[in-house]
Amino acid sequence: MKTSADLRQLLNRIDHKGYPAYKDTRGAWQFEGYVLSIDHVQGDPFASPSKVSIQVPGKLAAFPCELYDQKHKRIALQDYLIRQFSRQVQAFTFKAKGSGKSGLISVSHCGQEILERTACEIDKNGCVSVRMEIGFPANGRTINARELCKILFDFLPGCVKKSLYYRSLDPKTVKKNQELSEDQEFIRQELAKLGLAAFVANGAILPRESGVSDRPMKQAVAFQSPKSMEVTLKLPHHGDLTGMGIPEGITLIVGGGYHGKSTLLKALELGVYNHIAGDGREYVITDNTAMKIRAEDGRSIKHTDISMFISNLPNHKDTVHFCTEDASGSTSQAANVVEAMESGSNLLLIDEDTSATNFMIRDELMQRVVHRDLEPITPFIDRVQELFSVYQISTILVAGSSGSYFHKADHIIQMDHYLPRDITEFAKKEAMAFPLPEEPAAPGAKPNSVRPIKPDAAFRKNDRIKIKTQGKDSIVINRETIDVRYVEQLTDTEQLASLGLLMKYAQLKLFNGKRTLLETAEELWNLLDQKGISAVCDAGYVSGGFALPRKQEIYACLNRYRGLQM
Repeated sequence: MKTSADLRQLLNRIDHKGYPAYKDTRGAWQFEGYVLSIDHVQGDPFASPSKVSIQVPGKLAAFPCELYDQKHKRIALQDYLIRQFSRQVQAFTFKAKGSGKSGLISVSHCGQEILERTACEIDKNGCVSVRMEIGFPANGRTINARELCKILFDFLPGCVKKSLYYRSLDPKTVKKNQELSEDQEFIRQELAKLGLAAFVANGAILPRESGVSDRPMKQAVAFQSPKSMEVTLKLPHHGDLTGMGIPEGITLIVGGGYHGKSTLLKALELGVYNHIAGDGREYVITDNTAMKIRAEDGRSIKHTDISMFISNLPNHKDTVHFCTEDASGSTSQAANVVEAMESGSNLLLIDEDTSATNFMIRDELMQRVVHRDLEPITPFIDRVQELFSVYQISTILVAGSSGSYFHKADHIIQMDHYLPRDITEFAKKEAMAFPLPEEPAAPGAKPNSVRPIKPDAAFRKNDRIKIKTQGKDSIVINRETIDVRYVEQLTDTEQLASLGLLMKYAQLKLFNGKRTLLETAEELWNLLDQKGISAVCDAGYVSGGFALPRKQEIYACLNRYRGLQM
């Protein structure tokens, strides 16, 4: 392998030459204690930065194997290391001067959630790999090799040694990081055993700093479970931890405006992910199959069986194989529920504020005026108990204006100044004075999930497939836009980048006219779970900038891909 001295000689040789001469730097270079790989060199200083990776051998990184011998611990350690490395390189980004992106040193910007990312990976032998982008310096389009030497020989070695070697880190902090991941995994395993849909620890800080900051709000009211719903768990490291256990079944969250209903629901939405220490939601743990459901006007629906909720349309439109390019609020929410069922979700999270009113409920007066036989929509209130009793799918619903769900709920929580109160008995008693119509809805047939996807010959003939993401709103594949802005549990743009690769892979490799949409999602998830994102990358090359989504988001993305042919 070529050495760092060889790289320095090369840079001196190409200094002041045209920018394309930087291409000669591609390859692996042995530095003291690690290998620097220059994997892709940008075309000019104004283009996307060059892709660079660092590999520290396991013997030199020297992280004890008990820190990464299980998947959840490995992901937690990877997350910790990339945050440490990011803090180091931030001090040096753009310290090297030049045109365009010259001097940029960029690694993944991690949020409060702990995600599996390609930015940092640890293999079974303890080898640490970090991937980043570097803007190779130039003056105009003339190479400025002296400035690149600053980055590669002065800045990076210190960043690597301070953040990627066990001996350089505080062992107590690293150990606490591992212990937190074990405690979080323990709670996840306990949910099913205890018949819980979610757990919120006493002392949790649920409100966020602001609408543009996901950090915990200072001086916020700490969460405190009502005594009737308290559960105490004996965690492996934390010891006894008490909090609110939300049982499986139907749970209603009510309360006045601005008292914390949606704040609690938002915390539960993101409880499908582990959170970093200090976030305030470290011990807010939700069934990891949970799906946030909402109305989604304008979304595409392809051959989805929504007949459980909508049937007998006056235009005789087929609702067993329902198709539309511009869904209404009710049809979109019906499709979202059915697709969540198909994806294997055991818990639906719904906020009345983002739901279609006619999908959620029809009040008594409306039912008297417009008879059930003349209404094609069977509202969610008539199916919510059936979803649990027949399909074991629980629901947590935030309601602020309609009390009809009091009759259906197993547990009713009132948020009062951000503190929950168990008002189940009181609310049930009051609801007796407002009985629901006695005529029940007929049981719904199990949705048909057999939706084979045909191959797209034109897509497969295109050898220049372009993928880009637009924030957390959409993925663009060639000219086709997949709108995922209302798939609200996508928390990072890097998850969208991964979804783009997965959609491309499915188009090229999986769609064959026989494999169903659900089977495709399962296969994509299994590939990610077993082999990582490299399984769907071109020629197996992996760059930084990808984070793994859940199977539920893969399925949601497929369902919103207008380019699918069925």
